[in-house]
Amino acid sequence: MSGKKRRKGDSLPARIGFSLGLPVLLIAIWWLSTVVSPSFFVPTPPELVQTFWETWVGPRFHTDLLPSVVRLAIGIVATIVLGVVLGVLIGSNRALRSLTEPIFEFFRAVPPPVLVPLLILIIGINDQMRIVVIVSGAIWPVLLNTVEGVRSVDSVLTDTGRTYGITGFARLRYLVLPAASPRIMTGVRQCLSISLILMVISEMFGSSSGLGFTIVLFQRSFAVPQMWSGIAVLGLIGIALSLIFQFTERRVLGWYLGQREVQRDQ
Repeated sequence: MSGKKRRKGDSLPARIGFSLGLPVLLIAIWWLSTVVSPSFFVPTPPELVQTFWETWVGPRFHTDLLPSVVRLAIGIVATIVLGVVLGVLIGSNRALRSLTEPIFEFFRAVPPPVLVPLLILIIGINDQMRIVVIVSGAIWPVLLNTVEGVRSVDSVLTDTGRTYGITGFARLRYLVLPAASPRIMTGVRQCLSISLILMVISEMFGSSSGLGFTIVLFQRSFAVPQMWSGIAVLGLIGIALSLIFQFTERRVLGWYLGQREVQRDQ
């Protein structure tokens, strides 16, 4: 057992090196290429850092960055709650699942950006429309993975719960959701990146603020360093979402991840 712990401890510096090595290498290549062959369309790293600070640490933080992050957070929370609730209902009812499957397949095949003009006509150009765009496109991984997770609950667990009289909300809380949670978290991971993309797309249509609008504005005015700084902001938001998800996953699926780790060590 101590040998296994030692091996895990020894691998920590290697994991840190692998995590930081590639970004450092890419930044070095980027810096060297801009020094050897300067280009108007590609700023140097120091220029990008300076532009990033001047652009986003100031008024634009409150007028563009913060509203976008708030809309993204609301859209993600609404997506997860709605997807899990509908997924549990549909996954638990065979007749409802058969009825809704063709409808879901149809709407899942429709690219979410195509719905933006329609949602503008129905809802108008406002924050509600942008949140609905996020939910309408990002809900499918959560919904479909929840349905499959509920469907794939072990029949032995179901029979055991029925034998012990575990029904209703107790069955949902202690049997269905824990058994389906690995599939649900897989859908949540997929929905995060989709939500970020749709946040940007929703702000490109008829908007006067937000990250998507600002990046397009910089591109149209040939403010290249500012445009790259907006892209960097999106990348940092993506990293933050990934870190939050990993922390949440360890809390929610601690038992599952521990079980997989034990199986690998055997």
